[in-house]
Amino acid sequence: MHFATTDINNLDQQTRVHLINSLSGFKSANLIGTVDAQGKENLSIVSSIFHLGANPPLIGMIMRPHSVPRHTLENILQTGQYTINHVNDEIVEQAHQTSARYDKDISEFLAVGLNPQYKPNSIAPFVKESKLKIAVEFKSSQTIELNQTELVIGQITDIYLEDDSAYCQDGFLDLERINTVAVSGLDRYHTTTALTRLSYAKPEVQVQTIPVTTMKK
Repeated sequence: MHFATTDINNLDQQTRVHLINSLSGFKSANLIGTVDAQGKENLSIVSSIFHLGANPPLIGMIMRPHSVPRHTLENILQTGQYTINHVNDEIVEQAHQTSARYDKDISEFLAVGLNPQYKPNSIAPFVKESKLKIAVEFKSSQTIELNQTELVIGQITDIYLEDDSAYCQDGFLDLERINTVAVSGLDRYHTTTALTRLSYAKPEVQVQTIPVTTMKK
């Protein structure tokens, strides 16, 4: 099967959306927790989170064009804080339901049956049921001129890991131990099976398998 530019352009909108969204492969599934200036809670699922740097610890997120109300983006711009919460296999359906277009006055936490959790130094709510929660301070945003999506960059301030056994001695996180799920396309969710962990690659040096040694078994 081959899709040329004309073939892609001739697809109906929904088919094209599913096809193009599938091409980037497996992505992380995260719930973004925010509040507005009046304290109204919002929760939305996002599959476009990516690492930007470790020092300072920066994380990026692509959001859809701000041509219509985008409550998550608006709340981040208002308050300067948000949370990133890993989706696990126990909350997939609730997490997916947050993609519905609820009115601003409706809390997705309440609507889908997840519980907000507040921690020191963050006005934004975490997802109690998530096993890996990240507090983020907004740093910058810019509009991508090619398609008007928004690039949001934040700095990680706090990390909450609910299961110590997922933390390895060298800082690596064994996400399978906390049942973090991945997403492909817009609506297919996956659990994972590890293949291997490999040593830092150097020219003319054979890579070695790295044992996953956690702090607590």
